Amino acid sequence: MGSQALQFLAAGLTSGSIYALVALGFSIVFLASRVINFAQGEFVMIGGMAASSLVSVGMPLAAAMAIAVAIAAAVGLVLEKLAIERASRADVTTLVIITIGASMLLRGIAQIVWGKGIRSLPPISGEQPIAIGGATILPQSLWVLGTTIAIVAALSWFFGRTRLGRAMLATAHNRLAAQLVGIDVKLVLFASFGLAAALGAVAGMLIAPIGFTSYDTGVMLGLKGFAAAILGGIGNFHGAIFGGLLLGLLESLGAGFVSSAYKDAIAFVVLLGVLFVRPDGILGALRSDRV
Repeated sequence: MGSQALQFLAAGLTSGSIYALVALGFSIVFLASRVINFAQGEFVMIGGMAASSLVSVGMPLAAAMAIAVAIAAAVGLVLEKLAIERASRADVTTLVIITIGASMLLRGIAQIVWGKGIRSLPPISGEQPIAIGGATILPQSLWVLGTTIAIVAALSWFFGRTRLGRAMLATAHNRLAAQLVGIDVKLVLFASFGLAAALGAVAGMLIAPIGFTSYDTGVMLGLKGFAAAILGGIGNFHGAIFGGLLLGLLESLGAGFVSSAYKDAIAFVVLLGVLFVRPDGILGALRSDRV
């Protein structure tokens, strides 16, 4: 029983790390604009599909992953420039609807470009399972965990040490005050979409060797990432990480000890339960109204 629980724990941390990366993307955009970007899941799909396509034509995996991140970030920047910026004076509801429409558009384009087939990526460092305490863990799972830790550390440095990162935090705290002291809030929003898209692409490439990818894979991963962000507290970076890991663990343990048929349902039922008790999420959320 102990080794079985450890196996479920490892699987939960792997999927939870992916959810955390997606949730961080939601939180970054929310901090800059108070808008929930429902196209975030499509950046996950673009990262996985683009990298898979590049590898299939003979490009080295590392180069394919770097280019795929750049492609996803470029799509995020174009989305912000052509859709979000043009509707910057609209209310939050309108902007959310725009992101939903953008999600559908990107999914449709992906279906035309890549088709409906399922694709995969080769693992970063082999497929031989590693035995740890009676459980077997794929090397790719360790890459998922390690990359997530590295990204969290890099984001902590970025927001605490760089001028753009501090500008993002200042804009999140008080948009009007940030403008009055000379911060270009349009640039902050533009950069936030690119950064969120890049994070989504990394998540998509990390999970592709384990769970495959397709043109519609971003739908469920986007919903799980959104659930993780809400669970931890939307706009709270620590909450996004905590919510993602908790959601992954609940799914894995629920599927293992209850039934895999209820894997998705268990996670969302727990989410609803938390919101009934603490609407701002476990670690607290920023207010959803625009400053």
